[in-house]
Amino acid sequence: MDAVRVALLREVLAGTRWPAATRRFAASLRSSVVPHGGGLLLVGTRAYEPWHLAAHLVDEATWSGRPELAPLLVRHRVRPGDPAHLAVGLGRLQGAGRGETLLLVAPERPDGGLLERVHDARRAGATVLALGSGDPEVTGLAHDALTVDPPEPDPGTKVASAKGIDLDMVQHLVSAAAGENSLPSTRGRRRLRDRLSRLADQLTSPPPARW
Repeated sequence: MDAVRVALLREVLAGTRWPAATRRFAASLRSSVVPHGGGLLLVGTRAYEPWHLAAHLVDEATWSGRPELAPLLVRHRVRPGDPAHLAVGLGRLQGAGRGETLLLVAPERPDGGLLERVHDARRAGATVLALGSGDPEVTGLAHDALTVDPPEPDPGTKVASAKGIDLDMVQHLVSAAAGENSLPSTRGRRRLRDRLSRLADQLTSPPPARW
């Protein structure tokens, strides 16, 4: 999802909690990784790997000039021959500790083994952030969490309400906010000009895909 589509999504969601909530969560993410020069570990559940969030954070890291936002994707299943950046297994969480941030994306309750690894990482000093269904055990482990309720169907239909928002949309909003909120704190015309220039660069010359 490019910057224009994110802007349109925010316009549709104006008046709901989502623009402010995703910006707040993005600020937690940024304030956790930037002072430490990175150290962002991104992990999903066995059934859900957050590929798109990983790719969007890499893009935002490039566009915003904040390389600290680029995550290391930790995977439940690593296959022989996978490239190095896609060959990091759950064992990496055993070494997570102070100065690192573990972002858990969990649309459903994670298995006990993953929860235990996240718990150990927190005890070792890692900052834990959670994005997903709001499972009490997950949110209890997290220093900050953003819960995404599934969209409710309109009465008499099986179509989600226009006010509903799913996990993929929230990930787009969070990644975009993480990058854009790191713009230099300039004012007036120069700030507007810089933002328009950055937007033009994003739309016309996107970085090559890495995932």
